[in-house]
Amino acid sequence: MSASKASLRFILVTVFLDVIGIGLMIPVLPSLIGEMTTSPDLQAYWYGALATTYGIMQFFCTPLLGALSDRYGRRPVLLLSIFGLGISYIVTAFTHSLVLLLLTRLVSGATGASFSVANAYVADITTHDERGKAFGAVGAAFGVGFIFGPMLGGMLGAIDLRLPFMVAAALSLLNWLYGYFVLPESLPVERREAVTFKRANPFGALSHLMQLKGVGGLVFVFACTVLAQFILQNTWVLYTEFRFNWNPQQNGMALFFVGLTSAIVQGVLMGRLLKQFGEKRLAIMGMASSAIIYICYGLTTNSNLLYFFILANFLSFAAGPALQTIISKAASEREQGLTQGSLNAINSIMIIIAPLIGTFLLAKVGHLPKDDWRMGVTFFVCSGLQFLAVILALVHFRRLKKLNA
Repeated sequence: MSASKASLRFILVTVFLDVIGIGLMIPVLPSLIGEMTTSPDLQAYWYGALATTYGIMQFFCTPLLGALSDRYGRRPVLLLSIFGLGISYIVTAFTHSLVLLLLTRLVSGATGASFSVANAYVADITTHDERGKAFGAVGAAFGVGFIFGPMLGGMLGAIDLRLPFMVAAALSLLNWLYGYFVLPESLPVERREAVTFKRANPFGALSHLMQLKGVGGLVFVFACTVLAQFILQNTWVLYTEFRFNWNPQQNGMALFFVGLTSAIVQGVLMGRLLKQFGEKRLAIMGMASSAIIYICYGLTTNSNLLYFFILANFLSFAAGPALQTIISKAASEREQGLTQGSLNAINSIMIIIAPLIGTFLLAKVGHLPKDDWRMGVTFFVCSGLQFLAVILALVHFRRLKKLNA
């Protein structure tokens, strides 16, 4: 196996284990907080505080870690992040203090921002032609992690609420040891860039994206499509419970199907799709598919059709990696860490905004009859965002084509 393939394998393992760790916490963290609080109101307050803290730290730290990796190399930043994540899981597993738990989420949010460094590493070790397929593989590892993480977390949490955090810590620290002895540096010294405030702060990093030749408006395209995806993810369980009376087992099966479809598209079909359609067409087709299928989600009153719509929307799972590839190619080899950090900063902003929009809308329609079309309002908003993304992308590519003519 070549060095680049071995390095890519480590990155895929890193992403998979990091997402497994996040997924392990999803079903048990609210209950763990409940053990430390005296009322449901306090439990909800602290859970919201921890979720918001995590998103804010991701927002500020993703471009910072990306910029640091541009200066000092990918290897030390990745290894430090993985080690810090493992330690935060250990503290979470044993603490009985809400304040300390909040501090661990600060650390988890900061170290979990290493996805930007992992993506930059992938950009370092792949050619322009290989990059789309490699980003698809990273997306597949992410999807597979979310297939098994929550399921495993629920099983372990039934034994002991703190056991999932111990397992997450063990996985992270084993991954750190593996990386320490196996992972080579991907960024040569001559291609490194100094860290500046403009490069390391999230607002300056977003400005950097806007200034990349050939990117510009794609920042808004990326933001619209990511916001739509996060609104859907944050409201899916509540929506299916309100409208179809689904239980956790039914939602678990549906989310398993989503993750499996995502993994197949991004991990197996991505290379063929890119070869067949190219990055631009694939991105537009994926976003257009989402815009149409989201309307179908919101209008259907037959829950069995949701599985058909998930499968029919398979192209949507290719849109993100395609957009990411276009933006990555527009950046120089010296700025891959900053660029990927900027994209993850957009993700972090949407992680904060999406629950505020989605849960507010669901609260407004939750009392309506189950067959009322307004019950699907969150999906209609997601569809509108995807349609807007398609329009912005078409305008951007057309303008770019005229400039290059």
